[in-house]
Amino acid sequence: MAAPTAPARPRARDLGVAPGVFPPGSLNAITDVGDIRVGQVTLIEGASVRTGVTAIAAHGGNLFQDKVPAGFAQGNGFGKFAGTTQVIELGELETPIILTNTLSVPEGMAGAVEWTLAQPGNGEVRSVNAVVGETNDGYLNDIRGRHVTKDHVKTAIAAMARGPVAEGCVGAGTGTQCFHWKGGIGTSSRALPAALGGWKLGVLVQTNYGGVLQVGGAPVGVELGKFEYQDFVERHRADGSCVMIVATDAPLSDRNLARLSRRALFGQARTGSSFSNGSGDYAFAFSTHEGVRRTPERRKGQAAYQDLANDYVSPLFQAVIEATEEALLNALFQATTTVGVDGHKLEAIDPASVKKIIDAHRLAVG
Repeated sequence: MAAPTAPARPRARDLGVAPGVFPPGSLNAITDVGDIRVGQVTLIEGASVRTGVTAIAAHGGNLFQDKVPAGFAQGNGFGKFAGTTQVIELGELETPIILTNTLSVPEGMAGAVEWTLAQPGNGEVRSVNAVVGETNDGYLNDIRGRHVTKDHVKTAIAAMARGPVAEGCVGAGTGTQCFHWKGGIGTSSRALPAALGGWKLGVLVQTNYGGVLQVGGAPVGVELGKFEYQDFVERHRADGSCVMIVATDAPLSDRNLARLSRRALFGQARTGSSFSNGSGDYAFAFSTHEGVRRTPERRKGQAAYQDLANDYVSPLFQAVIEATEEALLNALFQATTTVGVDGHKLEAIDPASVKKIIDAHRLAVG
């Protein structure tokens, strides 16, 4: 379950790409927000297993008892995001979020349910709404072998921790792609100035999608000769999916978290996504603010929750677009060349070539 070793790869900012106007948090990761924890299990076995699990927790306490408000948005819906109907209905998250491959969603749910039932204080729990997202890593991974088990899921949950988040070919991103280069897991964050609330926002993504890659507005995909509908014919494989997990410490209602989720899709669009027929593009947002947690005491009857007014959410909309775009680029730039099942190979994008195109584009537009 060890990740491959390779020379250090750049993040977007190392190439001079810093989307938007707001600064990142100290780690430039989703873990800049509140008490968020991330854990990953990377499965690389033989010549054909290239998959894994990524787990995200909203806080370090009992997630089922102290639920957090959450919202969900769907771009193109060719995918499986288990547990979202209850989130849409009730507006709350009660388990870790699990990301894995398409055919391992059942194991994702089983692992999250078993872990939740085993937590102290959950002895009387009879219903658990596990939230599990996926993308299809079958080009590099023996996906039909269904190598992810519920124990791998529980291991990823047990590994959840604060601090830096590994990116690229790790966890649920081990076998995934991005614009027909190697992709994977990426993350980024934004910190609003005090005058705009001082809130933090972070994004973690699992990339497996395509289109016509743009980096900072530069037509990188076209310049490098790798993009959808080259020569006006469809490429031989469908361009996958993308899952975006958004977190903020702002006291948002589930309604405004759903609005925040929709803006994450705009960040994906900025990278050149075409949201094709075969793509499952989903965004899921939650708040870590203690004033909006659905605690047992608050659920017993009428309760007062903090709620950032509609007139103050626009800076967060800007922040989520910026952080999503950067997280997606980080996933692309951090990934390494990978060979998988049937000898299939996805090359890592060349950072030097990307920087050259970006610099030329900036000169051209003044």
